[in-house]
Amino acid sequence: MRIIATEDELERVSHCLIEAAEDFKVIVFRGDLGAGKTTLIKNMCKLLGVKDAIRSPTFSIVNEYKSADNEGIFHFDFYRLNKEEEAYDIGAEEYFYSGKLCLIEWPSKIESLLPKKRIEVHILLAEKGREFTINQIS
Repeated sequence: MRIIATEDELERVSHCLIEAAEDFKVIVFRGDLGAGKTTLIKNMCKLLGVKDAIRSPTFSIVNEYKSADNEGIFHFDFYRLNKEEEAYDIGAEEYFYSGKLCLIEWPSKIESLLPKKRIEVHILLAEKGREFTINQIS
């Protein structure tokens, strides 16, 4: 699925991803710095009823939020990882297979750890907003 949206239309993209997350608990976000990965994740979390401050876990690597239904949501940012083994140290695979929603920025740093069943979101800056390409992989 391909969607072109302005920042004001992120809610529409977020709804699509939240619906897909019923069957796919791992969503990876790919895009250059400044493409809008964290902004989209913040919008999704807001729609899921997260009350906590939603920040990119650049230094902590993972943040946990609670949805309105008290469900755990894990937000990862692997940008600062130097090697994939560092993801093992925080137990990344346990999170990914926990059955809880996992939102992952910079998945290219941990490719071999990613579950086969996931949603891939590619974000490109476009002339009139952002272009989102969403693929379900199983």
